[in-house]
Amino acid sequence: MGKSMKREITQHKIQSCLIPEKLRLAVAPDIHSSPYEDVLDIFAQCDAVLIPGDLVDRHRRDNRNAIRFLQEVPEIVPVFYSLGNHEVKYRHADEWLERVRESRAILLDNESRVFRGIRLGGLSSRRKGPPDTDFLDRFEKEDGFRILLCHHPEVYRDYVRGRDIDFTLCGHAHGGQIQIRGQGLYSPGQGLFPKLTHGLHDGGRMLISRGMTNGAKPRIPRIGNPCELILLELEPEKGEKGNES
Repeated sequence: MGKSMKREITQHKIQSCLIPEKLRLAVAPDIHSSPYEDVLDIFAQCDAVLIPGDLVDRHRRDNRNAIRFLQEVPEIVPVFYSLGNHEVKYRHADEWLERVRESRAILLDNESRVFRGIRLGGLSSRRKGPPDTDFLDRFEKEDGFRILLCHHPEVYRDYVRGRDIDFTLCGHAHGGQIQIRGQGLYSPGQGLFPKLTHGLHDGGRMLISRGMTNGAKPRIPRIGNPCELILLELEPEKGEKGNES
C-alpha cells in the first residue's frame, strides 16, 4: 500500500443564510493515487469528501491507490469528485471514468447535485481551450448555496470570478512547490512566482488547497510548503447572505 504522507489539517469556516444546516466537508484535491490511510478516520468524521480533481496520476504505471479509494471511501462517507488535468490527460481516461461511474462516488462532470440543502458543482478540466461556460451559466442560476469544484485556480480567475457562485474550491498549484515567506515559486498554468497557490482569494470566494500529495513526477520538491487536507465548516447565518473564514 505504501507509506502515507504527513499532511497538515487546515480549517476554514463559511457562514451564509443560504446554508440550511451545519456541515463538515473534507476538501482533498491532488491525491494523485497516493496512500490516504492517514486521513480515513478524519474522512469518517465528515459529512462528505470533495475532490476537485487529480485523484489519479497520469504518470503512474498503475493507479491502484485511486482504485482502492473508489472502492473504500464512498462506503464510509459520500464522495463528490470533479475532473482535473490528470483525469482528462490519462491514457486510460475512458476506462477510468467508467470505473468512477460504477463506484458509489458521485462524478460531477460539468454538472451539479444537491447535497444536504447545498448545491455542489464540478467544472471539468479540458485538454485545450476554455472550460464549459454553458455549465457555469446554468450553475450560477441554481437555487441554494453553490459550491464549485474547479481544479485550476487560473480557470477560476479567467472564467468564474465575478459570477454569482458563492464559493469555489481549487487545487492544482501544489502551493507553488517551494514557498518563501508565503510566496510560491512555480505553478503549472501560472509559471514562476504564481499569485494563486493556496488559501483564500477574491474576498473569500475562492479557496485553494496546497494539495494532498506531490504527484508521481514532481518537477520541483516541496520546501516550506507541506501538503494539506482542508476541513471546511459550513454554518447557517441569520440575516444577509455572506461568507467568511
